[in-house]
Amino acid sequence: MAPRVITTRAFAKVNLDLRLVGLLPDGYHDVRTVLQTIRLHDTLCLRRTRGPFVIECDTPGVPVDARNLVWKAAALLHAVVRGGSGEPRGLHVQLRKRIPAEAGLGGGSSDAAAMLVATSHLWRLGLDLPTLSRLGARLGADVPFFLSGGTAMGVGRGDDVSPLVEPPPSWVVLVCPEFGVSTAEAYRWYDEDAHGRARRPARRLPADWPAWAVGVGNDLEGPVARRHPRIRHAVRALTRQGSVYAAMSGSGSAVFGVFGDRESAAAAERRLTADGWRAILTRTVSRAAVRREQRRALAGG
Repeated sequence: MAPRVITTRAFAKVNLDLRLVGLLPDGYHDVRTVLQTIRLHDTLCLRRTRGPFVIECDTPGVPVDARNLVWKAAALLHAVVRGGSGEPRGLHVQLRKRIPAEAGLGGGSSDAAAMLVATSHLWRLGLDLPTLSRLGARLGADVPFFLSGGTAMGVGRGDDVSPLVEPPPSWVVLVCPEFGVSTAEAYRWYDEDAHGRARRPARRLPADWPAWAVGVGNDLEGPVARRHPRIRHAVRALTRQGSVYAAMSGSGSAVFGVFGDRESAAAAERRLTADGWRAILTRTVSRAAVRREQRRALAGG
């Protein structure tokens, strides 16, 4: 029997690599990106009820209506799978936000993926991962990735996801500027800078990382940093603190630095915080760990 309550973590991600290789027939950018789950997470607590669908959130300013991807995920299952019409019912969701918004860390998409998995279980729908991935792609390009997590390649709009050989476990320091970046604006700035865009310098993660780590970078970083120089300053600050690789994640505004051990990462986080940056210490999460989290949550653990 499905539990009446499920509490689950929705992990963030960073883009270890992000390349824009052209345009798709529908006008969207053709993306090649390497996505990596990290330990920073939101928490969703779902409870089955007999009343209306309700979201409560501990962070002021986060919408708790149909604008929220958690709501959209429930509405999608209600409409497409259950054949329902109107608003979803029968769930109360407490959302604890810890992933910054408009930061390129995928918080909303991760919440939606966690919601799809948990709601399917609570409502006894029995949907498998491929079905949830197809539904999740309707909500956002990153949602299919968050259903499996770990390290993966996303192509097309980013929603065609394939697992990659995972790198060694690493510690990550996030630097989150005081502003957010709209994804639509980041891509528009990339297009505006097309004629003056500098060739991205090749960068390489440590030698014990897989072959895909050669030449990593973020094609959006230059255009966004030209409008928000703090992003460039954050990359340089992480590099000065010993990061083996630092870059903007996704469309920004968060910047991440990869470290080989906890001690050096923690020291960097302390120094960056003392220098006035909002810094967060976290680490990479494997596909196996994401699966364990899903099993724990669905078992009511």
